[in-house]
Amino acid sequence: MAPLFDSHAHISDRRFDGCRDEVVFRIREKLAGFMEIGADMRSSFEAAACARKYDECWAAVGVHPADVDQLSDEALSELRRLAAMPKVRAIGEIGLDYHYDDGLPEELQQLWFRRQLDLALELGMPVCVHSRDADEDTMRILKESGCFSKERARRFAALPDGGPDARVLMHCFSGSAELAAQYVKLGASISLAGPVTFKNAKKAVKVAEQTPLCRLLIETDCPYMAPEPHRGETNEPSYVEFVARKIAEIKGISFEEAAQATFENAVRFYGIDHPALRGRCDGRV
Repeated sequence: MAPLFDSHAHISDRRFDGCRDEVVFRIREKLAGFMEIGADMRSSFEAAACARKYDECWAAVGVHPADVDQLSDEALSELRRLAAMPKVRAIGEIGLDYHYDDGLPEELQQLWFRRQLDLALELGMPVCVHSRDADEDTMRILKESGCFSKERARRFAALPDGGPDARVLMHCFSGSAELAAQYVKLGASISLAGPVTFKNAKKAVKVAEQTPLCRLLIETDCPYMAPEPHRGETNEPSYVEFVARKIAEIKGISFEEAAQATFENAVRFYGIDHPALRGRCDGRV
């Protein structure tokens, strides 16, 4: 079977307490690797620890917009320290989330989104972006921060389609195909998750159709949003296979081709020197 890579997982989530070893066993059976993503300070520490513990795991550290009230100069220094640890490959997930009326103030979210982006740019690291009901502000801040600057793009090799690589990943993308195309033109990559497999997923299907394969990554965002045929269950990295199968169906290619391409895209994006592709992917960071 072609290699699979879950580009965004949260197996440190408390829902996996008591069954984490079984989840990792299934990862080893089906996947070539996965990214464990921080969403607050606790899970960022745990993501780095997970990457140390499991050969199949790499990590990102960062604070989700719902939790940026825990950030401070001292916490940002801790994130900088974590980012220097072996197998930590990105800053994320960070961004904006305006979905809930009782969410943190937009100004506070924007402040810490900018400061975490500044950290990623300072360190020359990829960025995993969470954006929910905040399309305009997310795009504006990414541009203003310099994420799509020519200087940033010069750090990385051009992508197979010849376009710039800004090492910005729009995680669990829920926007329109037109917005995805804007991001791709600027140098971002797009990650699709379980919702693309849902029967009413017209927007996500359009994104998959129109986004170049070399710009697509796949993820579970587990334990959330399990794909069909596991919808309603606790999601886990091994289920990323069903996202790959849906991408293959949408694009009219084989499962093996979709799996291989999204695996290579993830390895390239995160700068991972994966033994399965050693010497074939440019891992410059």
